[in-house]
Amino acid sequence: MERTRAEVDATLQTAKLDAAELLPAAHCLRFGPAAAGDVCLLELEPALCGRLQAGRSLVIRGDKDEQAVLCSEDKTYDLKVADTSNMLLFIPGCKIPEQLKMEETHCNIIHTEIFGFSNNYWELRRCRPKLKKLKKLLMENTYEGPDSEKEKDSSHSKYTTEDLLDQIQASEEEIMTQLQVLNACEIGGYWRILEFDYEMKLLNHITQLVDSESWSFSKVPLNTCLQELGPLEPEEMIEHCLKCYGKKYTEEGAVYFELSADKICRATAQMLLQNAVKFNLAEFQEVWQQSVPEGMTTRLDQLKGLALVDRQSRPEIIFLLKAEDLPEGDQERFNSLFSLREKWTEEDIAPYIQDLCGEKQTIGALLTKYARSSMQNGVKVYNSRRPIS
Repeated sequence: MERTRAEVDATLQTAKLDAAELLPAAHCLRFGPAAAGDVCLLELEPALCGRLQAGRSLVIRGDKDEQAVLCSEDKTYDLKVADTSNMLLFIPGCKIPEQLKMEETHCNIIHTEIFGFSNNYWELRRCRPKLKKLKKLLMENTYEGPDSEKEKDSSHSKYTTEDLLDQIQASEEEIMTQLQVLNACEIGGYWRILEFDYEMKLLNHITQLVDSESWSFSKVPLNTCLQELGPLEPEEMIEHCLKCYGKKYTEEGAVYFELSADKICRATAQMLLQNAVKFNLAEFQEVWQQSVPEGMTTRLDQLKGLALVDRQSRPEIIFLLKAEDLPEGDQERFNSLFSLREKWTEEDIAPYIQDLCGEKQTIGALLTKYARSSMQNGVKVYNSRRPIS
């Protein structure tokens, strides 16, 4: 049976509420026959809500052993369950007080049916995309060139854009950006990372051509490169290498690339360091400078996030330490770094934690949270807040 106005007024009197202080309309709620407690509520920020209202989609990503994330086209969010002591009721068409104030209402009763209920809801927190898995998948089957035996074997794993969207916990824009960072390229509809030795072979072809033609590294003509090097390697691989190590531009209708000395010097250093556990710093710098194309100058600051110099050893040494190979989690990253070296200067550690910074977070804030500072020979150094086993 539905409540009458008299019953509502009697309830107000029992509760010692003054009807004059309330809106004249009264909602009478009742559970419908199909009301269920299996409704999932999701709290959205206005921007995400606007995307849904505009007909765009949000995607939940994650394998069974992963913490689920929600992705828009360009951002990634952690999904967290928030419990509430108040039962949340799902009432389609329910009018809130602000809406009732705008309507001419008399002492009427609005009978409302509850569709569902919940004691918790999902809330979103912006998080870093989980991209480490992307490189892991692509490194399962690196591209060694069209004549490689691996290319004749169809059993090796390959991934399309759709495959990556299914398996990587990141938005499409974040995944595509990371593919560029990894110098990945699409070959036959599949994303591939070039085997480093093959990538260096392509780069060597290009730099030798630049030298033989006496071109400026700031003006390397695409068409001539493809014509000269096409018989040696696929044209799409030559152009891909130019994109990885240079910046494309057009002048008088012709396409040119401005090659980056920093990127070429960095790649050359990686080639020298990858097969050595540790390298005498002075000897390395000499060999490194001799190995880069003439006219380029090597500098240690080109190796940030790629190699680490140990100034405490005698003689001083340098060794390969790639930021991209370190753990993805904040605490795990710091544990790994402090197990490698007990004390760090901010200059040394910054390249290895820069990617951990959130939108409004600084390197200083990260160090304050996970490390403690002290002075050593007049220089501020950082060590772990936790014991490292």
